[in-house]
Amino acid sequence: MEITQKREDNNFEIAISGRLDTVSSPQLQSEMEAVTAEAESVVLDLKDLEYISSAGLRVILLVKKAMDQKGTLVLKNVSETVMAILDVTGFSTILTIENDKEQVEPHESTAD
Repeated sequence: MEITQKREDNNFEIAISGRLDTVSSPQLQSEMEAVTAEAESVVLDLKDLEYISSAGLRVILLVKKAMDQKGTLVLKNVSETVMAILDVTGFSTILTIENDKEQVEPHESTAD
């Protein structure tokens, strides 16, 4: 996994590439703890994220909880593979996700 960070004032954009799994999630968690301490907004660019495990989802949930207290978290450029995982786990209903300039707000699932 590779993490690239851009910062403008207290607005952070974090690009994550590779695999976010049990091995790599502690690295992301450590970096995100430092970011969320200062951030007013965080954008996670997942364009090059190939896979996310439950450990990676846990880190994203921790970031969401931290940012809910003081700012915003947006996921953008989520691949179909990662989006399928977010859908199956229900994370797509609690996260703000932007793909192709289309913003998808968290929404309640409705059963037919």
